[in-house]
Amino acid sequence: MKPIIGVTGNFIEADRNFALRDYYIDSVSRAGGIPIILPPCESELYIKRYVDLCNGILISGGGDIDPVYWGEIPVKELGEITPIRDVFEIKMAQYCMMKNIPTLGICRGCQVLNTASGGSIVQDIKTNMCHTQKAPRNYAFHDIFIKKDTILYNILKSERIRVNSFHHQAVNQLGNKMVVTAYSPDRTIEAIESTKHRYFIGVQWHPECLTDEYSALLFKSLVDFSS
Repeated sequence: MKPIIGVTGNFIEADRNFALRDYYIDSVSRAGGIPIILPPCESELYIKRYVDLCNGILISGGGDIDPVYWGEIPVKELGEITPIRDVFEIKMAQYCMMKNIPTLGICRGCQVLNTASGGSIVQDIKTNMCHTQKAPRNYAFHDIFIKKDTILYNILKSERIRVNSFHHQAVNQLGNKMVVTAYSPDRTIEAIESTKHRYFIGVQWHPECLTDEYSALLFKSLVDFSS
């Protein structure tokens, strides 16, 4: 039976709308999973029920996380935050850790996994390398380097791949039991994973927008671990 993969949605405050790019749904479906969209809420009961209904969780990309979660004041470069989504996804990630549910975090989702495990985020990257490409979303913009002896390497079977890039924030201090699994040429952290869980992986790029074999392998791994 195909596994059910819950994909977190966004909440658009101005329009009072829930939203999610179709790339995520298509990628999970192609990998053999059944995607369902999980609208943000603050109810811990609902969040737990969402997770209990699913075999795996995908925490999608989006805006910035409120730095209050790691004890920092906001810098002037901080982008738009969505408080209900912060509460929703951080609680969900923590429940997934407790239940050992396969979890993949993409871009913002990668930062959510690190925050949920007690880590911090660079509020605005200050290197000379561009991490916010002015190119189509399906264009691979820069290389990343993947560490051997990691779950991510075992999935992708490559030490170097090319990815797209749409972020101005990144993982800073690692959360509990989290390790770096990939980094960019300027040493910005591009992927993390938990050493305590069978599949708790965050990637900083957007594989749902890419059509290469590595992106397909990543989504297939989520579905396979959730089966």
